[in-house]
Amino acid sequence: MSTTPPVLAAELAQAWAEIQRFHPELPDLAAPESLIGESSSACGAELSFERLLHEAVHGIAAARGIRDTSRAGRYHNRRFLSIAEEMGLDHAAEPHASSGFSLVTLNPEARKRYRPTIERLQRALKAHTAATSADTARSFRGPAARHGSSGGGVRVKAVCDCGRNVRVVPSVLAQAPIVCGGCGKPFRIPEAVVVAG
Repeated sequence: MSTTPPVLAAELAQAWAEIQRFHPELPDLAAPESLIGESSSACGAELSFERLLHEAVHGIAAARGIRDTSRAGRYHNRRFLSIAEEMGLDHAAEPHASSGFSLVTLNPEARKRYRPTIERLQRALKAHTAATSADTARSFRGPAARHGSSGGGVRVKAVCDCGRNVRVVPSVLAQAPIVCGGCGKPFRIPEAVVVAG
């Protein structure tokens, strides 16, 4: 049974359908809620319209039979980049050493085209965040929470200054710094990037 509020699932499905309107070869989104709980460090953890469009690039690549990533899905190659450009996503001039061209952003034309969809999805995401971050002082959270264990919670991407990243439960990172063996600086959870309306 899904724990995703119906409004958010419906808005994700509607946003996906809007992308399909401009890109008919994009396959249907089987489970909108899968985009909330699952995120690849290379694709980004923050759910937004930009992230949804990024995932749609992977969907079109799959429909075309194109291998758009390597290194277990972490490195986004130039075939990913080519489809991303078709869909209205900009990119850095040079690929990132470990994730390639995964860090894409909406170009002005796509931002204008999808503005109403972006605004609806932002409202639904804001409501979902408010609902899921409500006071849980009176909620039973199980033995792991009572004993201070991470309990296998949701992992997020933590990055260091040299560009390396690890997946970590935020409460574990809050206990003490995790230091990068490459540059000697601590890993940190980057601030969420919000799509401007």
